[in-house]
Amino acid sequence: MKDNKLKWGILGTAAIAEEAVIPALRKSRYGEPAAIASRSAAKARSTASRFDIPKAYGSYDDLLADEEIDAVYIPLPNHLHVAWSLRALQAGKHVLVEKPVALNAAEALHLLEESKKYPRLKIMEAFMYRFHPQWIKVKEMIATGAIGTLKTIQSAFSFYLDDPAHIVNKKECGGGSLMDIGCYPISLSRFLFGEEPEEVQAEIEFHPVFGTDTLATCILKFREGSSSFFSSTLLADHQYVKIMGTEGYIEMERPFNPEPDRESSIAIVKNEKKEVVGFAPCDQYVLEVDAFSQAVLKDEPVPTPLEDAVNNMKVIDMLLNRGRRTTA
Repeated sequence: MKDNKLKWGILGTAAIAEEAVIPALRKSRYGEPAAIASRSAAKARSTASRFDIPKAYGSYDDLLADEEIDAVYIPLPNHLHVAWSLRALQAGKHVLVEKPVALNAAEALHLLEESKKYPRLKIMEAFMYRFHPQWIKVKEMIATGAIGTLKTIQSAFSFYLDDPAHIVNKKECGGGSLMDIGCYPISLSRFLFGEEPEEVQAEIEFHPVFGTDTLATCILKFREGSSSFFSSTLLADHQYVKIMGTEGYIEMERPFNPEPDRESSIAIVKNEKKEVVGFAPCDQYVLEVDAFSQAVLKDEPVPTPLEDAVNNMKVIDMLLNRGRRTTA
C-alpha cells in the first residue's frame, strides 16, 4: 500500500467492471486499478490499455500471485464468486465480490466460515446502493421516525433481455431475476427494517428454455411490517421504491443506479405536504470502493459484514424453494 492507497486487481472484464467499477477505482481517493486479468490475455491487454491499467494477466491465478496487489474486485459470473474469493483470500488479498455473493446460502455460509481463517483480510459483498447519500438519508429518516413507524415497502426492478447467450439467462451460472436484481429489493427491505423476514411468499415464472426465473412477485413478512416487490428480466426497464410509514411516506424514483453525473432526489410526503430532498451528483461505486479501501487501510470492520450477504442469500433461497412456480 503506497501513498495510502490500495493497489487493486480486477478478476475479469465483465461489463460491470468496465462500465462502473474500474472508472470508480480511477477516481478513488484510497485505491487505484493496478492489474486486470482475463482468461484471454489479449482481452486483458486491451482492457488494461483502454483504462491505463499498468498490468494485464492472461489468468486469474497469475494476478493473485502478484505481491504488489493488495485487494481484488471479483465481477465474475455468480457461480464463480465463492471459489475465486477463497483463492484470493488464500493468496493474501482483500476481497470485494459482486452480488450475489454465492449461488445459495450454503455456499455463502461456507465462504463466511472459511474467511474467518484470514482475520487480517477484509471481504465484502458489493451492494453499491447502500453507499449513496439518498439511501443513507432514507435510513436516517426511518430511524428518527420522520414518517412514523415503518410498515410496508413496495419496490420493483426489471429490464428486458432475452439473449440466450447472456449470463443472466444461464441457470448453471446463477442467472435469473432474483439473483441478478431481485436481490436489491430483498437487501433494502432487510436494511430498512433492520431484521430478517419471518415469512416469505412468492409467485415465480420460469423460462421454458432457460430455466431461470424471469418474473418473481414476492412478499417478505417482518415482525412489524412487510415488503412486496417484483423483479423481472423480461419486462420493460423499471425501478421504483415506495416506503410507507404510519405518518408519511418516501418515494425514490431511481433507487438502485442513479446517474453519477446528475442530481438525484427523494420525495417525502407527510401531512399532505411534499418535500423533495436533492443530492449532488455522486458516483456510488466510488463511494463503495473508497469505504472498503478505508476499512482496509484503517484495519476497521467493513461497512457491510459477510453475515449480511449470507442472510440475503437465505431469503433468495426461501423464495426460490417455497414460491409457487409457473412456466411462461
